[in-house]
Amino acid sequence: MQFSTSQTSLHSNEEAAKEITNFLNENHWESLIESSKLRNKLNPDVVQSVLQHSHVNDPKRLLGFFNWTSTQLGILPNLHSFSYLAMMLCNSRLFGAASGVIDRMIATRRSSYQILESFLMCYRERNVSGGVVFEMLIDGYRKIGFLDDAAIVFFGVVKDGGSVPGLLCCNSILNDLLRANKLKLFWKVYDVMLKAKVTPDVYTYTSLINAHFRAGNVKAAQRVLFEMEEKGCCPSLVTYNVVIGGLCRVGAIDEAFELKESMIHKGLVPDCFTYSLMVDGFCKNKRLEDAKLLLKKMYDLKLNPNEVVYTTLINGFMKQGNLQEAFRLKNEMVTFGIKLNLFTYNALIGGICKAGEIEKAKGLMTEMLRLGISPDTQTYNSLIEGCYRENNMAKAYELLVDMKKRNLSPTAYTCNVIINGLCRFSDLEGACRVFEEMIACGLKPNNFVYTTLIQAHLRQNRFEEAINILKGMTGKGVLPDVFCYNSLISGLCKAKKMEDARSCLVEMTANGLKPNLYTYGAFIREYTKTGNMQAADRYFQEMLNCGIAPNDIIYTTLIDGHCKEGNVKEAFSTFRCMLGRGILPDLKTYSVLIHGLSRCGKIHEALEVFSELQDKGLVPDVVTYSSLISGFCKQGFIKEAFQLHEKMCESEITPNIVTYNALIDGLCKSGELERARELFDGIFAKGLTPTVVTYTTIIDGYCKSGNLTEAFQLVNEMPSRGVTPDNFVYCTLVDGCCRDGNMEKALSLFLEMVQKGLASTSSFNALLNGLCKSQKIFEANKLLEDMADKHITPNHVTYTILIDYHCKAGTMKDAEHLLVEMQKRDLKPNFRTYTSLLHGYAGIGKRSEMFALFDEMVERGVEPDGVIYSMMVDTYLKEGNMMKTIKLVDEMFLRGLVLNQNVYTSLANSLCKEEEFYKVLKLLDEMGDKEIKLSHATCCILMSSVYEAGNIDKATRFLESMIKFGWVADSTVMMDLVKQDQNDANSENASNSWKEAAAIGIADQV
Repeated sequence: MQFSTSQTSLHSNEEAAKEITNFLNENHWESLIESSKLRNKLNPDVVQSVLQHSHVNDPKRLLGFFNWTSTQLGILPNLHSFSYLAMMLCNSRLFGAASGVIDRMIATRRSSYQILESFLMCYRERNVSGGVVFEMLIDGYRKIGFLDDAAIVFFGVVKDGGSVPGLLCCNSILNDLLRANKLKLFWKVYDVMLKAKVTPDVYTYTSLINAHFRAGNVKAAQRVLFEMEEKGCCPSLVTYNVVIGGLCRVGAIDEAFELKESMIHKGLVPDCFTYSLMVDGFCKNKRLEDAKLLLKKMYDLKLNPNEVVYTTLINGFMKQGNLQEAFRLKNEMVTFGIKLNLFTYNALIGGICKAGEIEKAKGLMTEMLRLGISPDTQTYNSLIEGCYRENNMAKAYELLVDMKKRNLSPTAYTCNVIINGLCRFSDLEGACRVFEEMIACGLKPNNFVYTTLIQAHLRQNRFEEAINILKGMTGKGVLPDVFCYNSLISGLCKAKKMEDARSCLVEMTANGLKPNLYTYGAFIREYTKTGNMQAADRYFQEMLNCGIAPNDIIYTTLIDGHCKEGNVKEAFSTFRCMLGRGILPDLKTYSVLIHGLSRCGKIHEALEVFSELQDKGLVPDVVTYSSLISGFCKQGFIKEAFQLHEKMCESEITPNIVTYNALIDGLCKSGELERARELFDGIFAKGLTPTVVTYTTIIDGYCKSGNLTEAFQLVNEMPSRGVTPDNFVYCTLVDGCCRDGNMEKALSLFLEMVQKGLASTSSFNALLNGLCKSQKIFEANKLLEDMADKHITPNHVTYTILIDYHCKAGTMKDAEHLLVEMQKRDLKPNFRTYTSLLHGYAGIGKRSEMFALFDEMVERGVEPDGVIYSMMVDTYLKEGNMMKTIKLVDEMFLRGLVLNQNVYTSLANSLCKEEEFYKVLKLLDEMGDKEIKLSHATCCILMSSVYEAGNIDKATRFLESMIKFGWVADSTVMMDLVKQDQNDANSENASNSWKEAAAIGIADQV
């Protein structure tokens, strides 16, 4: 029904309102209105007018009229009607009735802005004291949890400048906002409260302290406590309890204890709750003995501890694994008549289950049932989890059924426990079934459940499904977290699915998640393991660019990788970088570096690191000593190895089988087989058992010494010692037979390997090498064909063996054919391959092929050694290419390599020839003009070669050119360069006997 706002309608409404007001002053107003024509004139505007201009002295009658119009006549009052009525009731101190009106007003679902505006308009018009009605409106919103609306009303009233809500109202809204964890709104209300000149009291300050602790601002919370005292507001016991509780939650238990003592000095007596907070704090900080002392203190102060205090202590001792003390406290509770409740039993059962005592846990559950305490979901969760820990799947299922019988629905945690248990027992199908049931029951799996399922799929190599699980999370309303992505990335990296892992990393960052140390650690670890140090370093650099600080584990992994690659320089660089970042290496880091240096033959450097390790106060372990002993043995320093072994034993570090394997290997390689056998036979007396490596080492020694009889006796002994001969043992025997020329026996052993499924590429290579050395190339080629039939893939060693044979035989076409075939298989030629080919071409005088092959070798990153460089220098000399000759000599010296003496003589002879001399002089001018800078070492060798031949004039011309182009200093005289070259030559001669000198130095260090 539409009501006109015209002047006539307005006049009609006012007339009707006057008549109704007259009726309302009569006792039987309902019947008077009902019997008159006014009933038909009633509408919301008339009701508002009656309330707005009321001359009725009884507010209760107006409330009755308001209710009658809405319930009997179905008239919906407008907001102003509510506002006028509520104000009148408040002014008459009918607060209960006013509150009811306000509640009905809020229930109209009109916005808090509209309701507030209505009250403010009525307040201004009536010019009455409206502070109470605004507080009641705030309380109305607060009671039903509409805290944002309560705050809107509060802000609006203060802004209007009218009657400001009182302190009690302010404290109430602050307290509710704190409970709802609406800290941002809390501080906004507090700021407005201060601007409105509302003075805080002890309750306000207590709320402020609580808010600061909620936000983690411990110092700010403590500051409020001191400030309130300065402002003359004495903290109450509740205030102190809030501060003590906050300090305990952040682990500042000693500060909490000091505060408790200070409140006693100020005349406040801590209550049972104070001590409960302290006990809980000590328990969470694993200071259980201090917590027990507080319990005793409570009894001394006649503060009877309740079940909460005891349960806290019991829970603390259970988490620490001290079951005996936990049960002693339980018995003490019974003795003092303190009733055990559900929480107490849950703490006991949870701890017992984690300790693996399921039967005892079931006994506790029976006991609690006898006392009339019903178990809850947590009780069953602990028992089910305990059953899975004990591998008792059947009992876990029984408990789940019993749980449902008690009308206890499994929670998300229950399902998590079951899924985790099933995954641990590799029942992936069962885990997935529970997962689906969980979703069907309306339970939402969390990141932990998804991560558990992803890890389980990865363990069973079901990589696609693991990836799909992560992709499906978002669709189910769960955003994968960093731990979830890290689990998938780690699993994919371990499976060498690096591209998939990289895709996950890209997706992770695209979703706004920041990769961490563990994310990059997975990539670095796997690339290092596979020897791809370039990729490992790339991810390491990417990690640094993201601002992620590496830890000692990352650095140790990289150092180990570089050492395994033989890149000692980079390993040391990484180690120094680690120190530069303030990360202290631990024993493992030092041991990895020592092991790497020892393996690369850098025994002096390894000893220096060993000394540094001890200087840092670290104690070397069996791994450290074994690495050094192995390094000594590989360099032939047997005496020093045994001296270190003796020092190791003196330091009460017991050598293990790895130590003895190294010593036996060293003795075998030094030809001291009798000592090696004596050490081998003494292993059992030391309480150690030889491994397959031990046997392989000494068998290899016998094979290389030609004593195959003893080698085969040891192989026959192995099964009786519980050691099964493996591929390496057979390879060693095959190689031994080949060395002995017994190809028939070698072939027989190889066939035995094939039958036992032990044949591998290395065994093929051993036999192939023997056939080639025996000049049986037809059989060797046949063996290469057999490799394909037996599904064994040849490697670069296989092809290098055959290429080397053909190069030595001068059949270079066959060698070239094998090189092509090798490259088709994506097998990269290594240093040995190129060396064989270069020697082969050199043998038949094919220089152009040598030049092309050498360039290819360098381009592929295969570094030539001094022998190859000398060969190529000699070849370029013979070719008459002095430019290339000098460039190669210069390159050699820059790499620290030394020219072969015969080639050096050839170079000197060439330079001394008249026509060659002028060619070289002209060449030096060309190089200078092109800004090609010769090294100091090359200048020395050029100068010395002509000087020693007695050509002083030519040497002078060389020196002039060198000074002219800035290759040597202006002050350089001829003899400076000659003497330098002689010193270098002496150094080289010394290095040829380096083992002798090194042995002396090492003996001193050991």
